[in-house]
Amino acid sequence: MTTTDTMDGARGTAGPARPEEDLAAALLTPEARRDPYPVYARMRRESPVHRSTQGVWYLTRYADVEAALSDPRLSNDRDRMTRAYVALGGDLKALSRLTDRLGRVMTNTDPPDHARLRKLANRAFTARRVEALRDGVQRIVDQLIDRAVQAGPTTDLIEAVAAPLPMSVVSELFGIPPGDRPQVESWFHRFGRIGEDIDKSEVALDEFDEYLAGLVRRRRADPGDDLISALVATQAQDDRLTDSELLSTCFVLTTAGGETTTHLVGNGVLALLRHPDQLARLRADPLMIRSAVDELARYDTVTQAIVRVVAEELEIGGRTLREGELVYLFLAATNRDPERFADPERLDLTRPDSRHLSFGHGPHFCLGGPLAKLQAEAAIGTLVRRLPQLRLAEGAELEWRPNPLQRRLSALPLAY
Repeated sequence: MTTTDTMDGARGTAGPARPEEDLAAALLTPEARRDPYPVYARMRRESPVHRSTQGVWYLTRYADVEAALSDPRLSNDRDRMTRAYVALGGDLKALSRLTDRLGRVMTNTDPPDHARLRKLANRAFTARRVEALRDGVQRIVDQLIDRAVQAGPTTDLIEAVAAPLPMSVVSELFGIPPGDRPQVESWFHRFGRIGEDIDKSEVALDEFDEYLAGLVRRRRADPGDDLISALVATQAQDDRLTDSELLSTCFVLTTAGGETTTHLVGNGVLALLRHPDQLARLRADPLMIRSAVDELARYDTVTQAIVRVVAEELEIGGRTLREGELVYLFLAATNRDPERFADPERLDLTRPDSRHLSFGHGPHFCLGGPLAKLQAEAAIGTLVRRLPQLRLAEGAELEWRPNPLQRRLSALPLAY
């Protein structure tokens, strides 16, 4: 859960570039919802360090964003973020209520608190624990695809496979009882629409917080082989993790990667269907699925941008960013920066050195990134292998959800 589920509310139309023109407004158009990448290309060319009319900065070059992600002068601190949103007013002020109530979690802190909380979470959320899930993830993927195929010759990939997959994996990883999973899935669904209905999202957050607190109490009394039990054990070994931090860490780890995983699968499958040569290449060599998922994550990035706030005045690209100003780091724009990637508009599953920024960089690199990629490898690889006639359903009309900082399909109708 991040504070990137909204956007500067400036309006305008794109035209010949002028110094005062708000190029960011072009990202709010229907054309940009369908395909934002031409807008990013224009911003990189004409105003790579761009200040909107509302005073929000937009960074679109790879070098600038990569450096910014590790720069301590650009803060992820909850309190600074809240003050910055409140200062902007309007709809963004409503979002500040959410950033304030999420508490001091890894995703809302700076060093040294961030380093301490991340270290403690890393002890429980290890690469070994993630890799141990591979067989279980494959079993879940096979079950979901079996169910979809048995239901008929067409399906919505998002509803049938991509959305339930991370929910099922998280439930097993955290030991959520099967009987509780439909309710947890309902909460997750409301989290994913935070930019569309913040009031319902806040209610869901309250309810899920209470549920997690109950799980933590049960794991203290009766530990199991699950991630909550591992975090409880970590707290017992190191009392620097408070009860509030433990609960917030559980919350972040259960919710952070669900929507990213869902739409990494959806966006990735759509990209393959639109590039049959690359789909054929993957079918011919299924072992290339790991590099393929990295390229798919680069090509159509789920988390289009993340937000920071200026903690100390700094200069980027000849522009001065002042304390308290918000900065949007457009990961999706960097992933198609020709200064970093050769022929970046081309999908190439054999691309060497696809060091994209889809999961961030630096101290806030996404802890759940490896798990998201593992699930995408299993889902996309299995779909390609098992369904040789996989294609868009006849008459399918694609609709992207109305959040310019996240690239998410409402549905992906497929036939096979």
